[in-house]
Amino acid sequence: MNKLCLPFSLLLFAATANAQSSVTNLRTENLVNPLGLDVTVPRFSWQLKNNKRNIAQTAYEIKVTGKKESAWNSGKINSDSSVHVAYKGSALHSGEKYTWQVRVWDNSGKPSAWSQPASFQMALLQPSDWRASWIEPGYTEDSVLRPSPLLRKEFSTTKKIAKATAYITAHGMYEAYVNGNRVGDAHFTPGWTSYKTRLQYQTYDITNLLRQGKNALGVILGNGWYRGFIGFRGQKNFYGKDIALLLQVNITYTDGTDETLVSDGSWKSATGEITYSEIYNGETIDARKQKTGWMQAGYDDAGWSNVKQASFGKDNLLATYNEMITPHEVIKPVKMITTPKGETVLDFGQNLVGWVRVKANGKAGDSIVLNHAEVLDKAGNFYTENLRAAKATDTYILKGGGTETFAPHFTWQGFRYIKITGYPGTIHPENFEAVVFHSNMAPTGTFTTSNPLINQLQHNIQWGQKGNFLDVPTDCPQRDERLGWTGDAQAFFRTASFNRGVNNFFTKWLKDLEADQMEGRVPSVIPNVLGNGGNSAGWADVATIIPWELYIAYGDKRTLAAQYSSMKNYVESVRRTTKDNLWNTGFHYGDWLFYRPADDNDGRSAVTDKYLIAQCFYANSLQLLINAATVLGKTDDAASYTDLLQEVKTAFLKEYMTPSGRLVSGTQTAYVLALQFDMLPENLRKQAADRLVENIKSYNNHLTTGFLGTPYLCHVLTRFGHSDVAYTLLLQQSYPSWLYPVTKGATTIWERWDGIKPDGSFQTPSMNSYNHYAYGAIGDWMYRKMVGLDTYADGPGYKHIKVQPHIGGDFKNASATLETNYGTAAAGWKIEGNTVTMDVEVPANTVATIYLPAGNASSVTESGKPLSAIKDIQDLGSEEGYIKIQTGSGKYHFSMQAEKQQH
Repeated sequence: MNKLCLPFSLLLFAATANAQSSVTNLRTENLVNPLGLDVTVPRFSWQLKNNKRNIAQTAYEIKVTGKKESAWNSGKINSDSSVHVAYKGSALHSGEKYTWQVRVWDNSGKPSAWSQPASFQMALLQPSDWRASWIEPGYTEDSVLRPSPLLRKEFSTTKKIAKATAYITAHGMYEAYVNGNRVGDAHFTPGWTSYKTRLQYQTYDITNLLRQGKNALGVILGNGWYRGFIGFRGQKNFYGKDIALLLQVNITYTDGTDETLVSDGSWKSATGEITYSEIYNGETIDARKQKTGWMQAGYDDAGWSNVKQASFGKDNLLATYNEMITPHEVIKPVKMITTPKGETVLDFGQNLVGWVRVKANGKAGDSIVLNHAEVLDKAGNFYTENLRAAKATDTYILKGGGTETFAPHFTWQGFRYIKITGYPGTIHPENFEAVVFHSNMAPTGTFTTSNPLINQLQHNIQWGQKGNFLDVPTDCPQRDERLGWTGDAQAFFRTASFNRGVNNFFTKWLKDLEADQMEGRVPSVIPNVLGNGGNSAGWADVATIIPWELYIAYGDKRTLAAQYSSMKNYVESVRRTTKDNLWNTGFHYGDWLFYRPADDNDGRSAVTDKYLIAQCFYANSLQLLINAATVLGKTDDAASYTDLLQEVKTAFLKEYMTPSGRLVSGTQTAYVLALQFDMLPENLRKQAADRLVENIKSYNNHLTTGFLGTPYLCHVLTRFGHSDVAYTLLLQQSYPSWLYPVTKGATTIWERWDGIKPDGSFQTPSMNSYNHYAYGAIGDWMYRKMVGLDTYADGPGYKHIKVQPHIGGDFKNASATLETNYGTAAAGWKIEGNTVTMDVEVPANTVATIYLPAGNASSVTESGKPLSAIKDIQDLGSEEGYIKIQTGSGKYHFSMQAEKQQH
C-alpha cells in the first residue's frame, strides 16, 4: 500500500494562504472530553479551519498537562498528521484528569494560536484500583417475576468537595442516583459485551450531585442481557443467575485529601415499583409499591435487607470505549385510531425504537397496558404476530392521588403503533410521547436528491440504523431476537459509517467478536448467545471486512492492527477446512432472503450455490488480510497469502466456471460476487457483467439478490459501465425493489423485499421484521457512486478524497455531505438544461481528486473562470468521459456542458 504523498506540489500555492489557520474540534480517542479512558496511549485528533484554499498542516505541537505538572510537550513536530496522533508523554495515572492543547503550522509557515483546552480523564487502570466489592440483594428473590432490586447507601462528607468520580457496572443493567438525581444520561448500562471476558464500566463526574453533609446513593438493577431472556430459544440466565452491583466513588476534597466510597456489606437492599422487567417482554411498574424518598438521605431503611457481598472477579472489567445509549427525539402521536376490532391505537408516524412516556390521572389500582406493534394488518387491526414470543407489553399500575408519569427503565421496543387498554378516563394523545433511543453516535452524513422517494429511502436507512444500533448492531429491535448478526453488520458497515460516527461503536464490537471466536471460527451473532459453530460465509467474514473498511473509512490503523490476529485466525480457520483450496464444507446461510418468484418455471432464480458464495468470500477475506498485512508492514504474511489467494481463485475457476466464462449458478448474486471480488480473469469480466445485466432484464429490470448479493449489486454494475441499469434498479417501484416498501408507507428498511405483499397481506410472521437495516446497504452506492463522495485507500479516512459522480436516472440533482475527521467534505451535482454544475467542498489538510463529467477541460469553468485560469487546480487529463483534476482544501463550483446523462 502506497503511503499518501500529498501532491503537495499543491503546497507551492500556499502563498495565497494569508489568513491564519485556527484549530478546532479537539477529540481524544474520537470523543469530546471523554471520562474514563483505559487506553494508556490515547490518540488526539483536531481540525484546521481556514477559509482560504489549499490549506495543509506542515507541523504541530501538543502539550498535555496533569493536575500538577506537564505530562507531555511534543515540541514542534514536522508532520501533516492531525488525526489519531498518539500520546508520547509520561505514564498516565488512574483517575487523573488531563488537559491538552495543540497548535499547528500550515503551509503559510506561521503557527496558529493555541487551541482551546480539551480534556480527558483516565479510568481505573489496574484491577487493584478497584476497592469496591460486588454486592447482591440480601432478600430472598421472587425467582419467577424477579422484580428489580433497589440498593442504597448513606454517607456524610464534612469537607468541601473538589472532585468526585463514580465508577459503576453491574451484572444486569443499572440506573444510579445521587441524592435523587440520575447519574448520567446513558440507559441500559453497562451495555452488552461478551461479559465473561469483557464487562464495561462507566465513569461519571458526580461532583455537582454531592453536597457537604449527608448524601445518599441509590441504584436500581434490571435483568438486562446478563440474565434476562435472550435469543429466540427462550433461554435466560445466559451469563449467570445473579444480579449484582459494583460501584466506587473517588472523592478529592479541596484540602487535597481523598476518600473512597464503595459498594460493600454496609449497603441495604429491597424491591420497589418495578415488579417485572425483560428486554423482549416489557416492564410492569406498580406505583403502589413505590418507596418514596429512598434515594434521599434520612430515609428509614430499617426494614430493608442487608446486601450480600459476592466474590465475582474484576479481571474482566474495562472502561467504556464506545458511545452509550441515550434518549434522542421525542415524538408525539400523529393519529388516534379506533380499529375495526374496537381497540384504541396511537400512530406515531414513524417506526422507531425506544419507549412511550405516559401521563395519567386515576385511582389506585387502575392498570394501563401498552402493547407495541410495527404495522396494522390489511383490515387496519393491531398486528403483533411478527413479534413471535416477545410480549412487548408495558403495564403501569397507578397509586392514585394525582397526575402520574410512567416510563420503563430496562426495556425498549420497536414500534410505530401502541394499543392502549385500561387508561382511566378519556385518552388524550398529548399524554403519550415516544422517546427514541440509540447509541449516541454523532450524525455525520447527509444525502438528498430531486426524487422524494429516494429521499424517503435515505430517511428509512437512517432510521433503520438508529433503531438497530443499541450498543451492538442488532438485526431487529422488536421481536425475540435483537442480536448482533454478523452478516447484517458487514453488509451495512460502509453505509453506517457515512450516516454516523461508528468508529468506536464497531471497535468495541470487534473486540467482542475476537473474544467470542472459537479457534478462529466466527459465530453468527456477537456477543455469541446462540452458541453455533460459526464460519457461515458472508457472516463470519465480518472479521476481515469491517476492520479493513473501518480503516478505509476512518484511517484507524490502530484498530486494524488490534484486529489483525482475529482476521488471520479467521482466515486460517477457513483454510483448515478446505480441500484443494476449495471451501466446500460446513453450514452456510447463503444469499439469505433472496427473491424467488412464485412463477419461476425455468429455474432462473435457482438458489446460488452456497459453496460458490463461500469461495468468493474466502478469496475476499484473503485479499483484505493481504491489504492489512501490507499496511501494517507484515511483508511475509502479505507474500504468502498473495500466493494462497491465487490458488483459491484458480480453484474457483476450475470448480464453478465453464471455459466460456459461464458460472454454474447463473444467478445475479453469483455474477455479482464473482465480479466484486475479482474471481474471474480480466478478459472474462465484461461478458460476466453482460450476463448479469441480461439476467436483470429477464426479470423485467428487477433484482433477485439477498443479503450477500444486494450490497454489491449496483457497485458492480457501475464498475463495469452499467450505471444506467443500477439507476433502473434503484428507481424500480414494484416488488422486489428498494422503493417498493417506500410506496407501501415504510419508514424504515424491511427484512424482506415483500414484508407486506402487494395485496396487503404479510410475509411469514416468523421472520418479518419491518426494521432491519441490511438492505439499506444501497445507501453506500448512493453516497459513493451516485454523488461520488469517496476516499482513496492511499489516504484513508478522507485524507485523500475522491469525487466521481455517476449522473443518471432522470435525477435533476444529488448531493451529500460528510463530517470527516478533517472537517466537512461535500459533493453534489445539478442539471439545468444542458448545463451540469458541481459543488465540492474539501476540508483543510486534505486533497481531492475530482472527476468532472465533461468532454474537455475547455468547457469547464470554476466559479465563473476557465479551469485553466485557476492556479489552485491541477489538471490530470481525461479518463473515461471525465476530466480529472486535483485540488487542495476549499469550496469549488464547477460548471460544464452536459455530455450525456449516464456516467
